[in-house]
This record gives sequence, structure tokens and C-alpha cells, in this order.
Amino acid sequence: MKFALLASGSKGNCFVLEDEHLQIMIDCGTTKRYLTGCFNTLGINVSGMDAVLITHDHSDHISQLKLTEPLPVYSPVPLGTRKIIPVIPEQRFQLQHMTVTPLAMSHDAPHTVGYVLETWQEKLVYITDTGYVRQAYLPLLRGADHIILESNHDVEMLMETSRPYYLKMRIASDSGHLSNEACADILDAIVTEKTKTIFLAHISQEANTREKALKTTLARLKERHAGHLNPHLILSAAGQYEILKGGDWHETLGYGSCGCAPGLECASDRGSAGSD
Repeated sequence: MKFALLASGSKGNCFVLEDEHLQIMIDCGTTKRYLTGCFNTLGINVSGMDAVLITHDHSDHISQLKLTEPLPVYSPVPLGTRKIIPVIPEQRFQLQHMTVTPLAMSHDAPHTVGYVLETWQEKLVYITDTGYVRQAYLPLLRGADHIILESNHDVEMLMETSRPYYLKMRIASDSGHLSNEACADILDAIVTEKTKTIFLAHISQEANTREKALKTTLARLKERHAGHLNPHLILSAAGQYEILKGGDWHETLGYGSCGCAPGLECASDRGSAGSD
């Protein structure tokens, strides 16, 4: 697999993945100009893609749905007049050689899902926009080669923002978003020696920093998995507008503007981290 997180956060979300046989997109939020620029940079012809997978119908995940016409769209919810192929949590389906398992998330949008994508060679987990992940799902997520997981907010920073109290409570609730600590808890349960890539996604620009998200996960992995991690593991925190590449694409990226090298030496400790 090679893949890229093109946009990640409250202003837009888009992820692309391909291998030698298949090319798909997960969500298609953010601006048309930015998204088409990303496609041009990566040499992607959208009309040649095989499918679009939608996680939920918030605008930051579907705003550029028109760009994907006439591709088949798999979605857990209706999308206006756009014809969709219904996605039902825990009901696997095939995209050519790839098995796709949608999993129910807990968010303030009806029927939000995350996805597990598996080929005979590799497994990728993509989960954002959820207040928690069901314990029953952890065995399905464990042992993935690549993990894209939300690390949305630092609880203390969230409470110190000027946002209305009800909004802070919504974000921190079981139907909101994963905190840095909650993200680290999930990774603690699912990371194995097979795991080669972890992208921390959907990071709040007001209630978090990429460095905080990164350091929270890094501390947990060092504490609980020291000596048992993949020696080639890359851990990166995604920016809102940044092409973050992984899999067979990662050599062209280095470790990202905010990430960790193999062995989990923190890039921010070396003074090379960017801000969100």
C-alpha cells in the first residue's frame, strides 16, 4: 500500500490509498482548490479512481463530493441526490482484492463509520470523528500495518478555549472526538510489532497542538511497548493542510514536519517540528 492524508481537521478531511491494482479515496472535504492541487501534486486522476468511501455526512468530509462524479460512492448515510452503495457497520464488502470492514463510531452525525482495509499483504485502520471506540472492535484493529487515528484535543486546552461550555462538553463526550489520552489508550491496545505507520489525525487547531498529541502517544508507546515495536515504525501528527504520505510513499516525505523517526526519536525534540 501507499497512501496519503491530504487534509485532516475541522476544515476538511481527505485520504487516498492505492496499490498496484486499486485506488480509493476516503472522504472528500476541504476546498476544491486545495484538493485539486493535492491531486496534481500526487499525479492522481480522480476520474480513474475505483471508489470513494464516506465516513459520515458532516461538510468537512463531503464538501467536494461533486469532484468524485461519476465514481461509485460507499456511504453509511444518504448523500442528497447522489447515488450511493449503502455501507452497514460490520458487514464486510470487497473492492476488487481488498476487504473493507466498516465499524460503527460514536459521533454526533448519524451512522458514522471508520474503516479497516485489508489485502493479503497489509492491513490499514482509518478512524476519525468518534468519542470512543468499542472494546469489541479492538481485536479487529490490532496488528494493523498502518493506523490513521484521531487525536483531536488536549482536555486542558479544550477547557481553556473561549468556546461555549456546551460545545466543550460535546467535543469531550462519547459522541464527540477522541482526546490525546483516549487515542493513546487505543493505540496501546492495538499496536504490535507489525505496525509500521501511525498518523495522528483530526487534530484541533484551538484545543491541541501536534506536539502535544505526538508526545502523549510517544510516551505511552515507550512506556508500554519498549523493545516490542517495529524498528521501522513512523509516528506522525497530521496538519490541517499538509500532504502526509505513508506506506511505499513515505521515503519521499522523511518523517513529516511533526513526527518521529524509526526507534521513536521525536522530531520535535530535534527542533524540526512544525505547528498545527
